[in-house]
Amino acid sequence: MKTLADLSKSELSLLLYFETCAVDHGGLVVAGLRMNDEDMAIASRWNTEGFVKFGRVCSRDLSQHGSNWCELSDLAFALAAEARKAKAIRSWTTRKWQTTTEFRSS
Repeated sequence: MKTLADLSKSELSLLLYFETCAVDHGGLVVAGLRMNDEDMAIASRWNTEGFVKFGRVCSRDLSQHGSNWCELSDLAFALAAEARKAKAIRSWTTRKWQTTTEFRSS
C-alpha cells in the first residue's frame, strides 16, 4: 500500500493537482497541456496500477478546458487528504499573523 512517504515531490504535486481536478472539475484535467513528460509517465503508471485512472476525453466531448480526465482511487483520495492536512498544519504553525484572541492575550 502506498504512503505519502512513498511519493516523490513530483508525484505528490501531480496527486494534489488530480485531486483538485476530480473535486472542482468533475474529473476533467484542466490545462492538461501543462503536464510535462514526467507527469504523463506518472499518470500512465498510476493508471496501470489503478491508483489514479487517467485517460483521454472522447473527441466528441473535447473542449478548450481539457482533453484528459482522471478518477482517483479511495487510496489516492486518502493520501491527498492526508497531504493537504499536513500542509495546513505546517502553514498554521509557521504563520506570520495572530488571531484576535492571541493578540488580546499577549
